Amino acid sequence: MDEHRHDTVQERHEHLHQHANTKDVINRLSRAIGHLESVKRMVEDGRDCSDVLIQLAAVRAALNATSRIILKDHLEHCIVHAVESNDQQAISELEQAIDKLIR
Repeated sequence: MDEHRHDTVQERHEHLHQHANTKDVINRLSRAIGHLESVKRMVEDGRDCSDVLIQLAAVRAALNATSRIILKDHLEHCIVHAVESNDQQAISELEQAIDKLIR
């Protein structure tokens, strides 16, 4: 994304990014990062492929759970506001984000 577009999106949604779940999301992402780093070490150490795959599935599940929290929060706050203010671009951006999330 070019810098100008990022600034425009950030300015438009800046007031909407102070959600109650931010700390929980950050904590979950930190745990997922740590877990993924340990999976990387497993690969470097030549651990069994099945064990690595199981741990990767656990990381994916943790990221999916985090995505659900962000999506729910976004729907309850940002999209409610977008609908109230007839912000079709925000709704379209959500549709695009969901398409990418569920690929």
